[in-house]
Amino acid sequence: MRIVDLLGKESVALNQTPQSKSEAIDLLVDLQAKGGKLADKEEYKKGILAREEMGSTAVGDGIAIPHAKNAAVKAPSLAAMTVPDGVDYEALDDEPSNLLFMIAAPADGGDVHLDVLARLMTILMDEDFRAKLLAAESVEKFIEIIDTTEREKYPDEPKAEAVSNAAYKVLAVTACPTGIAHTYMAAEALEKAGKKLNISIKVETNGSGGAKNVLTAEEIAQCDGIIVAADKSVEMSRFDGKKLISTKVSDGIKIPEELINRIEAGDAPIYHHTGEKAASGSGAPESFGRKMYKHLMNGVSNMLPFTVAGGIFIALAFLIDTIAGAPQDSNLGTYTAAAAFFKTIGGFAFNFMVPVLAAFIGKSIADRPGFLVGLVGGYLATTGSTFANVAGDVPSGFLGALLAGFAGGFLMLGIEKLCDKMPKALNGIKPVLIYPLAGLGVIAVVMCAINPIMGLLNTWLSEFLSSMGDTSKIVLGCILGGMMSIDMGGPFNKAAYVFGTAAIASGNYDIMAAVMIGGMVPPLAIALSTTFFKNRWTEEERKNGPVNYIMGLSFITEGAIPYAAADPARVIPSCLVGAAVAGGLSMAFNCTLMAPHGGIFVIAVIGNWLPYLLSLVIGSAVGMLLLALLKKKRAD
Repeated sequence: MRIVDLLGKESVALNQTPQSKSEAIDLLVDLQAKGGKLADKEEYKKGILAREEMGSTAVGDGIAIPHAKNAAVKAPSLAAMTVPDGVDYEALDDEPSNLLFMIAAPADGGDVHLDVLARLMTILMDEDFRAKLLAAESVEKFIEIIDTTEREKYPDEPKAEAVSNAAYKVLAVTACPTGIAHTYMAAEALEKAGKKLNISIKVETNGSGGAKNVLTAEEIAQCDGIIVAADKSVEMSRFDGKKLISTKVSDGIKIPEELINRIEAGDAPIYHHTGEKAASGSGAPESFGRKMYKHLMNGVSNMLPFTVAGGIFIALAFLIDTIAGAPQDSNLGTYTAAAAFFKTIGGFAFNFMVPVLAAFIGKSIADRPGFLVGLVGGYLATTGSTFANVAGDVPSGFLGALLAGFAGGFLMLGIEKLCDKMPKALNGIKPVLIYPLAGLGVIAVVMCAINPIMGLLNTWLSEFLSSMGDTSKIVLGCILGGMMSIDMGGPFNKAAYVFGTAAIASGNYDIMAAVMIGGMVPPLAIALSTTFFKNRWTEEERKNGPVNYIMGLSFITEGAIPYAAADPARVIPSCLVGAAVAGGLSMAFNCTLMAPHGGIFVIAVIGNWLPYLLSLVIGSAVGMLLLALLKKKRAD
């Protein structure tokens, strides 16, 4: 399918003068509607606006490509508009946009909109092409320019590659976090630079639809060197022993000739694979902090689906039992068969969440050998295994899992280096026998040694809380609320929760109220922040943020774990203060709670429920404002 197959004359408007981004969107949606491919114009527009809330689709250089994929679209289509004077479309380069394309794709139409978007981005990299479009005197000429350029770049009958029987001198891989615009812009820039320098080059794109134009082992073996222009992890083991430059995807767009010339001049280090997926940037050693961040992000991104799906299932269990009129006690979510089903399945997903975090951190550091070590280490953190009780009773929560992932990964690298001295005849059994056995043994010792420390800390915290007594209810409420948000399942959280449940057993219900409200604040503060301060978060974090409204109201503190793990220095203090404020206010208003779980679903047994909700709102707002203050604005 070609661009012109989706772009009818009725869907193109030249020399328009919208005064705002909103007006530009309205004009483009109208053009889409004229094309007759929309079943519901307003619903399609909602999809466009929802995508813009994740981040502006203006990619710079005067280009904006708003797009949506939903049930309101009957068939794939394009609309286009030129704005000679430009319109402020909130582009990353802060420049006005004068060339706008809007893509519509049906919900069940595969990834057509992404394929077309990739092709558009490629040919729009040509400045002369953009100039011709802006200078087009008629709609027919506008479409003709696109058709001619596209056929030159992507002919119907592919011509034989000039280098089909010869080796490529330079290979490249491009990848950006979303896998849409910058991935293909960098690929196109590198290919154009190679053509200009008369140097054969092949570029693999790791886009949203998967890897395309994949580099072969023969090509890698015969090339002079490789350029990895990527802002996310790509498979690096295949490049072992080759000259390689690894840099940001934006460098692939801005300085492609410089990168290619460096490869040809031999100004690139030899890459030695050590188990890590990503190499250093621009040929220079990558900072320790950035390496740690990339490993952490690998774990967080793979953990997130477990958090979202499991949390929603558990919230549904609470809702079903509440509607059914089940008792609002510690067994809420398991009384009816339907509720028990959702609670059980959601619990399974949650049980995987923390081990998966550790597993993918370990894998990011040490490849496949690190996966086993991280997974088992993360599980041992959740069970709280010790030398005295391997079955476990001292869980260290997600902080213990973070330690397991990083410690396991780096220990695995050490084991691999030690095994390098073994006879070559044993190479075949290293990955299937020696690495797993050694790694499992080491991580078991590490976690069984760490968990007892967590147990001692937990005991001390419980005794400390008990010693406070009635010294100051408000201070106690602040402490309990704050503890619930520090480690979300670790010793601080567990000590506060156990103290609250023990208080219920002794007939003291105000402590549990402070504990639960403290656990509800972190996900709610994050949800509010991703709603009202979008520029502090990544696109994926913004997209998943609203789920935390459900988790927060359901007293599922774990919804905040991916955000806390990604930026603990800012997220944990912000949530801690917000939770402490909420816990203190709950005590000040003499709120009580007779159930140890349930969140908003047990409101019937909350004493002074209206002040309790007010305390929750205030604490969540405080957390949101602190997140806005501490987290830096993002450029993407």
